[in-house]
Amino acid sequence: MGVVTTGLVAAGCFQARPAPAVPAVPPLLPAGGRPTVAVAQAASYDRALVRRQVQALLEGLGGIEDVVRPGARVALKVNLTGGVGVQPLAGVAPVESYVTHPEVVRALCELLVDAGAAALSIVEAVYQWNSYTDWGYEDIARPLNARLIDLNAPGPYPDFGMLPVGPNWMAYEEFVGNRILAEADVFVSVAKMKCHSTAGVTHAMKNLVGLVPAKSYAVHPADIARSAFHVQESGSRALLPRVIVDLNRARPIHLALVDGIKTMDGAEGPWIKGCGAIAPGLLVAGKQALATDAVATALQGFDPTSDYPQVPFRRGANHLNLARAAGLGTNRLDEIDVAGPVIADLRYPFRHVG
Repeated sequence: MGVVTTGLVAAGCFQARPAPAVPAVPPLLPAGGRPTVAVAQAASYDRALVRRQVQALLEGLGGIEDVVRPGARVALKVNLTGGVGVQPLAGVAPVESYVTHPEVVRALCELLVDAGAAALSIVEAVYQWNSYTDWGYEDIARPLNARLIDLNAPGPYPDFGMLPVGPNWMAYEEFVGNRILAEADVFVSVAKMKCHSTAGVTHAMKNLVGLVPAKSYAVHPADIARSAFHVQESGSRALLPRVIVDLNRARPIHLALVDGIKTMDGAEGPWIKGCGAIAPGLLVAGKQALATDAVATALQGFDPTSDYPQVPFRRGANHLNLARAAGLGTNRLDEIDVAGPVIADLRYPFRHVG
């Protein structure tokens, strides 16, 4: 199959009018020319501990005043993959294995409000609304006055908008999306540290696959996932890595936070055989999503600059390399300043079974 574009839109699968332009992100590199990624440790999801360590991460980045201005509208994309119908790992809660833990989101939201955020929206294209209910998100949203938004639907807007990728797009010229994605002043990706069967690893950048409504990118009407993104071509021509880069250009990330306190290795969810629960005890954050994901990948024991067919990029190109080539920053560790413990001291080897 050749390059997939937005032919689904032209075919009338959805009605959409242009969305507002996506707000600009801060420069990819600070004045010194090197991105900073902060790393912290946490042995559990104890509320006070998580708040303290997330605050330490942001302080390690030099604060977030350059990202969050007073009155800012902030959208936080979490990873609630699979839905509540998935059989979890035996004896392990989904939030402690394959979805973003709400305590990490709570801590970050509180710190965003402290920095001046006036409106918070927690967003995800959830499989069912109960993903928010059962996994603790309604409980954290209420005291924060945060909105929970299902990106599979246009609400609270009357229709979807379009998110253009810009010149030199790789797979899609534009994406259908909820208008909150363009109207938010600040966009944050709060991901789970995991492997991925096709993309190799999934952190802040891969988390954006869940930005767009699933049915808008389904090859067949009965598909419940974005099957159009998962076309497998010859060699390293898997489509998904290119889609990830396009999504990150269409909706750039201002702040990335990766939850690796408790997670799973092997792949992205328990529906893949061979996965197991692990507790790396790690948190990673940065203002450049690519550098953040590179450090998170290194903490998993993988080389963030390796490529197909090396592990974990056994089924397609390394989207981190593609993102670097597209000008989204760097995935080379010698070009990144790490605040906090040394990577080599915290490396927690993950298995990849995808």
